[in-house]
Amino acid sequence: MFAPLRWLREGPRHVLVCEGSHVRHERSRHAAHVRDHAFNCQVSFFIPDCGSVPEALKNTVADIGQYYLVKNLSLHELIAQEFINTFVKKGSCYALTYKTRIDQDNTAALLPTGKLIISVDKDTYEELGLQGRPSLYSGKKPMRYIITVDLTDSTFSPDCKKYNRVIWALKEKMPLEFDFLMAWHQTGSEESSLMSYFSKNQIQALQPKITFNTLRNVQCPVLESNKLEGEPETACSAQELFEWLGAIFTHTGLENTSSSFLSTYSCPQPSTTVEQALLCTITGFILPEKIIHLFEQICSYFEEPKLAHWISLIVHGFADSPVSWKESEHGFLKGGENLYNFVIFRSLDYWLQMAVGAYDDCP
Repeated sequence: MFAPLRWLREGPRHVLVCEGSHVRHERSRHAAHVRDHAFNCQVSFFIPDCGSVPEALKNTVADIGQYYLVKNLSLHELIAQEFINTFVKKGSCYALTYKTRIDQDNTAALLPTGKLIISVDKDTYEELGLQGRPSLYSGKKPMRYIITVDLTDSTFSPDCKKYNRVIWALKEKMPLEFDFLMAWHQTGSEESSLMSYFSKNQIQALQPKITFNTLRNVQCPVLESNKLEGEPETACSAQELFEWLGAIFTHTGLENTSSSFLSTYSCPQPSTTVEQALLCTITGFILPEKIIHLFEQICSYFEEPKLAHWISLIVHGFADSPVSWKESEHGFLKGGENLYNFVIFRSLDYWLQMAVGAYDDCP
């Protein structure tokens, strides 16, 4: 077991934060980092020296769970007392506007903490008349504003002036309507469901898209869990691995041949060639609770002897989400990147890599 390490690399277009710890370390924050990243559109894991899907992982992936697309939903319906009491206060409710552009459109997100984040343009903000703040990424003359409403605040109730002000603004003064992706996680018996609650709306249950691929003769970097920054001729660094994973997940060839017009990238050294590797990708609206369970199953994979020395679990956030980690404002700029990757070793040491674009706070 070793104490968490942390280092930062900044550039004009991205920030990459890397740290290392052990799954069983009393100060490990791996689960907290996953919970703090609420809106996830894609999850992938890569297992070297594995040709078939382990049964436990197959079952976990199959149980990722459905989510919902609710069309033409008025925003004020998310602050109705019945909705708050039924879903927000009895579990973790997630909602994110669908097919909205964070740098051009009005958008909204409901966090599992009960915070409703509304990102609007200047005209909408002035019309609503609600208290907010200028966007961090709108320049010297703000053209976008962020409004935060805490639905779990004890003073946010129908007999409160603030509640009625928000209801009036969103229902009568400036009604906002969106298509929403929604999901609800709760541990008790499901007395209610989003499908039944929004039965009068146009609601559709969706299943994540799941793909499994077996890759052949893959050149993989050599890693050592206690060498986060790598060591010449001994182990590759976390940053080199991160770049290599980008090539793997985008199916970019690593041969670096003179005839290749697509990429001249090659695997970092030292490396080793594995005969086969498993790549699984899940695409949809994926809850942090499901990702934590998948992480735990990956750790369990190493309970019996395996050829693989490590496994990668990478998670991509929605490019147009108004937040990335916790309530940190998220912007698009050139790509809207917000993602993280776990490298889990046989020993259950792990690396965590978190990457965002320039329009984001450091995770």
